[in-house]
Amino acid sequence: MSHDLQPAETLLLTFKDKEAFVSVDDPIHKDLSTITVHGETLFLSCDETAGIDRLTPDKSGYGNHVHFNLGELVELPDGPDGEMDIEGLAVDGDWIWVCGSHSLKREKPDDDDDPKAALDRMADIDWDENRAFLGRLPLVMEDGAPRPVARDGARRMAHVKQGKKSALKKWLKGDPHLDRFLSIPSKENGLDIEGIAVKGLRVWLGLRGPVLRGRAVILDMEMKVTKNGHLKPRRLADGMRYRKHLINTTGQGVRDLSFDGDDLIVLTGTALAGDGPSEVLRWRDAVADVTSGLVEPAKVETLAELPYRGAVDHPEGIVPWLKPGEWLAVYDSPAPERVKEKPARVLADIWTF
Repeated sequence: MSHDLQPAETLLLTFKDKEAFVSVDDPIHKDLSTITVHGETLFLSCDETAGIDRLTPDKSGYGNHVHFNLGELVELPDGPDGEMDIEGLAVDGDWIWVCGSHSLKREKPDDDDDPKAALDRMADIDWDENRAFLGRLPLVMEDGAPRPVARDGARRMAHVKQGKKSALKKWLKGDPHLDRFLSIPSKENGLDIEGIAVKGLRVWLGLRGPVLRGRAVILDMEMKVTKNGHLKPRRLADGMRYRKHLINTTGQGVRDLSFDGDDLIVLTGTALAGDGPSEVLRWRDAVADVTSGLVEPAKVETLAELPYRGAVDHPEGIVPWLKPGEWLAVYDSPAPERVKEKPARVLADIWTF
């Protein structure tokens, strides 16, 4: 473990320019929020869109960019162009799981605002209904690459029932640890999902916030598909619909989750707005933990302290790569030297630890 850790390699990711998409306002390659892998195919997402982006190998790295608008596959409560704030993607077999942040957001003031107008703007807290999406879609092979579809024979897309309010927040209401954070915006220690990992119908959700006494929260649910075709967590032996695992992250929140066998890999970062350090943790045999509680310190290993680069290169997604011990990481706010334009390209890092 070293503060001076350097990536073993870089991988060039090539995207279409944002002008190629109707509902994409910001360059996707500069705002990546999560990553997962299916064979040799990468699936990524930008938190400003309502879609999934697919890249496959090309001569320079990964490219052949295809953008899948989820609003064309799923009826979203805020419409196909409403922001989903997708912060979690996970592939399990031939399914891809998608999770929105479920968070509130406070209006961001502009630097050139009148001070009183800026203060008034910051009193505005919004809820985007599409952010409450949690579901899975079948993957089918088409022209040699997987694509998400609404239906593949008996396999059908399924998601947690959506409406004006978040079903997850309904289940968390009254929770002695989390209830009081449900009405607080993201990046202010409010509820904010930023990672998902899946095995079958068991789903782990990593929270950027809240962080409790230096410990991040990972929710663990065992889903079922209802008669109406929705996903819903089963009630466990204690009557709850979820388990709570609190893992010591020395005050950091979760930025991504990924499985390595039965070990859960946890990418951390600041829970609040702004910059901060990032670590990669291994929670050994996380699958075996089937009760709520504090994760035993002996089960958690720090794999790496990623380089801290201030206002740039915020680690947002991590996934096992081609060889054992290799990890592919993508960043929000990439440093200028990572980015190229026309075509839109960005460098991801391949780490070895």
